[in-house]
Amino acid sequence: MDFFLAKVRYNSIFVVKYAGLINLFKYQTPSKYALAFRDTYSFINVKQIKLLSTALFALSVCVRITSLFYSEELRQVPNIMEYNISNLTQLTAYFCFIVLSTIAIRSKNWTITQRNLLTLAFTLFLLSITFFISYIYSQHNTRNTLTVFLMGVVMVSIFFSLEFKYIAILAVFVVLLFVIGMVVPSLSPIQGLFNVIAGVILAFVLYICSRYSYFFKSQHFIQLKQLEEKNEEINNLNRLKGEILAFVAHDLRTPLNNIEALSGIVIEEEYSNPKPEMQMILSAAVHAKHIINDLIEVVQEDRKPLQVQKTEMISYLERICVSWQSNADQPRRVELSANEKSIVASINATKFTRVLDNLIGNGIKFSPPDSQIQISASASKGLCTIRIKDFGIGIPEHLQGMLFDQFSKAGRPGLRGEKSIGLGLHISRQIIEQHGGRLTVESKENEGTAFTISLPVLD
Repeated sequence: MDFFLAKVRYNSIFVVKYAGLINLFKYQTPSKYALAFRDTYSFINVKQIKLLSTALFALSVCVRITSLFYSEELRQVPNIMEYNISNLTQLTAYFCFIVLSTIAIRSKNWTITQRNLLTLAFTLFLLSITFFISYIYSQHNTRNTLTVFLMGVVMVSIFFSLEFKYIAILAVFVVLLFVIGMVVPSLSPIQGLFNVIAGVILAFVLYICSRYSYFFKSQHFIQLKQLEEKNEEINNLNRLKGEILAFVAHDLRTPLNNIEALSGIVIEEEYSNPKPEMQMILSAAVHAKHIINDLIEVVQEDRKPLQVQKTEMISYLERICVSWQSNADQPRRVELSANEKSIVASINATKFTRVLDNLIGNGIKFSPPDSQIQISASASKGLCTIRIKDFGIGIPEHLQGMLFDQFSKAGRPGLRGEKSIGLGLHISRQIIEQHGGRLTVESKENEGTAFTISLPVLD
């Protein structure tokens, strides 16, 4: 019983492999991708013609030059005249193929059929010349040695992607070469039969190898096309998501503005004794509006060119520090140190202030109330370097790699419960990159975090 089951299993595997081989013989690129595949690989085939022609032309030139130094010795070689004719034929033909392939590559007027016919002509010549060399070397009986001809068969199979009809033409041509090769020498019937058998075997090898090459190249091309289609679908979905998000954000901003304005009016009217609930409503509305502004900034695809102006960075940073010191719970919470008296750069002050406010605000959010935020500025090698350093809880190493991601998972509540949606640092890096600069981070847990901005300076 076990033997019977094993036999059935073996026969099933054989049938599957046989069916797969039959399918390989009949394989055609699916109609959806057929035209694009033919166009792409007809062009690639022409490039291969130029590559091989150039290499083989150079080899033929080397052979010709070498023969000049050993002319006396070569006269003793059998069939030297035929070798000489072969070399001159190769020099002429490969030069012509170099020219034709160059024209075909540069011209936009060549059709797929014209490129395929050029490929067919080159492969026919390659098989012919390798057969002829084998034919001479084997004393006009190619069955004796097939090394050079096999090289031609392998090159045609590997380097070129040929459709079924062209492979069939080449296979028939291989058999004809062996039949024609029996005309010149006087071979016995049995030798002639062996030559024909050798020709059929090589034609079959060429056919099988070419079909395998065609199949795998076609499958690879289809996978790339499907990947492009998937990427296009993803891009469309992302664009649609961005449009929906922008639409919702714009619609939410109007009622939030009303809530902010009305709560502000109520607080002003109750200036002497404002209700804490109204202050919470106002704070929540302002916070929600900031989130919406961040969302709108992120989903914007058509960004306008950044409007920049020449700015003296030291005095600009001093104003930023004064603004934060006046709003902080304790004085001199944000301090500036600079080695240079003046650093000039081109910035968009509004956008750049947003970045600095975000970085300073992050430092305060994750630092104890009595700690300082240090800002340093320096200029070196054409770059202005601004460093914002806090002495807070730091960032775990496993979170640092995704710190600047959109909707980053590295977002954490602040020490006093401040929330984060993971957009601030992403937007900050975008703004710095729009300025032609870089934003990087260094951090150690329980030792603090330092964000470094690098910008081009003006002379």
